[in-house]
Amino acid sequence: MKLKRIILLLLTVMFSFSYGEVFAKDGNSLKKALKNKFLIGVSVNTRQSSGKDVAAVEVVKKNFNSIVAENCMKSSVIHPKENKYNFTQADEFVSFGESNQMAIIGHCLIWHSQLAPWFCVDKNGNNVSPEVLKKRMKDHITTIVKRYKGRIKGWDVVNEAIEDNGAYRKTKFYEILGEEYIPLAFQYAHEADPNAELYYNDYSMAQPGRREAVVKMVNDLKRRGIRIDAVGMQGHIGMDYPKISEFEKSMLAFAGTGVKIMITELDLTVIPSPNPNVGAEVSASFEYKKEMNPYPDGLPEEVSKAWTERMNDFFRLFLKHHNLITRVTLWGVADQNSWRNDWPMRGRTDYPLLFDRNYQPKPVVDLIIKEAEKNKISF
Repeated sequence: MKLKRIILLLLTVMFSFSYGEVFAKDGNSLKKALKNKFLIGVSVNTRQSSGKDVAAVEVVKKNFNSIVAENCMKSSVIHPKENKYNFTQADEFVSFGESNQMAIIGHCLIWHSQLAPWFCVDKNGNNVSPEVLKKRMKDHITTIVKRYKGRIKGWDVVNEAIEDNGAYRKTKFYEILGEEYIPLAFQYAHEADPNAELYYNDYSMAQPGRREAVVKMVNDLKRRGIRIDAVGMQGHIGMDYPKISEFEKSMLAFAGTGVKIMITELDLTVIPSPNPNVGAEVSASFEYKKEMNPYPDGLPEEVSKAWTERMNDFFRLFLKHHNLITRVTLWGVADQNSWRNDWPMRGRTDYPLLFDRNYQPKPVVDLIIKEAEKNKISF
């Protein structure tokens, strides 16, 4: 018995001492560490899905098991004119995911931004009738979803329809159809591919007004028998917003409706916002000011350390609630790919993603892996 205890103790010490090194030598990665927790995804651009950005492709293949289209499925690209579709980039994106055995997410079917200019107006620029818009929505959704039927795991059906205060965003869709455009979009998507998962996606989801409105929306859809599988909580976060406690409160509120949670579009900015109320509104634009670009040549050590702690804290939250979460998706592969560099002010340098400008993992990647693996093996 004594000998067995000594052997067990030695094994425990050896394992504790060498686990990190063995982990690295075995080529472990985010997707391996998180495979029993949730999908770990990333948005890819067309240079990556085409294979031209070789370094990025290697990072994606090693670390991620899900991809989402950054821009190539938005209506201005995939459906630029009423009777013209352009599937070239979308086809390439889907093929990339399939060839690498990844869960493929379509983004997005109905969104007021990056909307094809013709979609909601007539030839004179006036709003079309409700009947015309319904037909256009149905044709658009049906054509795209049916093309990839059985190949795409799920769709962001409606994107960013609610304001911070819980009011419906006054988009063309809302002006013409009112609240009904949302259930219609979900209905059309489900009819086109009954097996595809369907999601609602929005930013600043820790805002109480938006939280309450989205809960109500989901409950209304479910009460009407309309399929909705998950709420996508966009993770466009900063160093001082949102409060993790409020983010967690929203996660639990959405899960309470009976749907799953997805953390989408995750990035963590370290550069100041010219307007704290801008959220993630892509149409926002401000004139460049040097003082709003404080780290053009790299992050000071203390800022980098704070960034690492903040990002790790969010992943700790995700791991805490992994039973509610089906996917966490980063919005970009490496720092230079991020929209944050040019939004809402062009010409800035940001550091919001898990991989740096040399496509190397930041220290937080190892922390996430260790946190995920912490209790996986025990003696």
